Amino acid sequence: METLTFARKATTPAGGSKPMAIVGVVASGNLEVLVERVLGTDECRIEIATAALGFGDVWAAVVDDFVSRSATGGLRFSINDGGARPDTVALRLAQGARLIAEDAV
Repeated sequence: METLTFARKATTPAGGSKPMAIVGVVASGNLEVLVERVLGTDECRIEIATAALGFGDVWAAVVDDFVSRSATGGLRFSINDGGARPDTVALRLAQGARLIAEDAV
């Protein structure tokens, strides 16, 4: 099992006021994402637990792209990976960010 942590500066605070959201399911080729509103509004942290070793550079690229395109300020993402492809990772991260901001006007 490998654990990766990426701390990034967020340019836009996450909308809404929900304290947490969960999307996805841990299964072969998928992942579960827990999103929590626990950081400062200019911070974003993504923590990953994965059995697929040696893919840190791929994870970093997906994380950097996601944070640059999304309102992630204040959010910590905890990922339990089941061998998801990068496009599935990007989808689940976007779903989590949207779900936690759902009550935004």
